[in-house]
Amino acid sequence: MSDHNRSPHIRHYHRHLSISYAMSLRQRLYSFVLVPLMILVVAFLAIFVSTGFHYNIIPATGVSLVVQAIFATFIRLLIAYILALLISIPLALLITRNDTIERLLLPVFDIIQSIPVLAFFPIIILVFIHSNFLSGAAIFILFLSMIWNIVFSLVGGLRTIPGDIKAGAQVFHITGWSYFTKVLIPGVMPYIITGSLLAWAQGWNIVIVAEVLHTYIPGGTSNQDLFGIGSTLVNASAQGDQQLFMLAIICMVIWIGLLNFFVWQKLLTYAEKFKFD
Repeated sequence: MSDHNRSPHIRHYHRHLSISYAMSLRQRLYSFVLVPLMILVVAFLAIFVSTGFHYNIIPATGVSLVVQAIFATFIRLLIAYILALLISIPLALLITRNDTIERLLLPVFDIIQSIPVLAFFPIIILVFIHSNFLSGAAIFILFLSMIWNIVFSLVGGLRTIPGDIKAGAQVFHITGWSYFTKVLIPGVMPYIITGSLLAWAQGWNIVIVAEVLHTYIPGGTSNQDLFGIGSTLVNASAQGDQQLFMLAIICMVIWIGLLNFFVWQKLLTYAEKFKFD
């Protein structure tokens, strides 16, 4: 039987097992437009961040200063999240490859995940300071704080894919990249988004520490801090600028609320389409 003749039966088999694929216009927009666009944006931002980001791009005060600070922080969080997601997927697949690997790696990663990420921060800064890339230190510590939320969520998701789905993929010779994109990724989509939401929240929790670098650098000064909402909050508090401090808090809460409503809530609703019945 040719692939052309076989494909309708595959689609019928998948519908029978209640797997939903991105077929609507909105879902295709998510899959084929937003994802490549995000990759391009992140690539641009990675180049932009590598140039420094130690100060505000346009000298400003008040609201404009806070808006620039939030944007700078968001860029670091976004880059760290993309890196964490890209590494988490193959890592979770490796852990669940077979029982022996899982018994070996899962306890090791669980121990690593239990170690506070800030314990690594002074060493990370010393490594990155030699290359004069302090933004890299902040991104890397954010990456470490995010990755395990996604990894363990994906491990749990991979375990929930029913055996008959995997057996059906073997029957219809769905292997390799097709198996990855048509079975694994749709099967764990709810767990990817849930883990990503937890990872993003963890990144916000640690962003202040990640941007205020001078406390970890021997003989460091505030000039070595990275421009962002975290360092803006700390410096405003240290200088007694309560107006700027409160403005930064309010703007950060508004920004987090907007992201939650327009991005994460939409993605959580989207993920419901991929749950097994």
